[in-house]
Amino acid sequence: MSTTNLRYESLSDQAVAAILGARLRALRLRRDRTQEDVASRTAVSLGTLKALEAGRGKLETLIAVLRELGALETLDALLPEPPASPLALARHRGHPRRRASGRHKPALQRDPEGGREW
Repeated sequence: MSTTNLRYESLSDQAVAAILGARLRALRLRRDRTQEDVASRTAVSLGTLKALEAGRGKLETLIAVLRELGALETLDALLPEPPASPLALARHRGHPRRRASGRHKPALQRDPEGGREW
């Protein structure tokens, strides 16, 4: 499946995880590394690495594998740090926000199957 110009919002969480796992596998193969080698050098089991490449796994495992593959800096592209709002900084006397107010409702509600409702 080509993942260029994907509309992630239309995909289920599992589908997005599968895409990320496939990209991680492709990165490992581009680096010409075996699953066994990466697993042993990151101190995770082979099964855990296989699960991560299948779109299932923990963030700590993803971080360890990206570090081993020399791609840890790609996390900034995945989830960039949000810019601080000048108005919010002024309102909070120069301190970054630590809590959400809870007054805003999410734009999309999750359905029981893990997808999203419109």
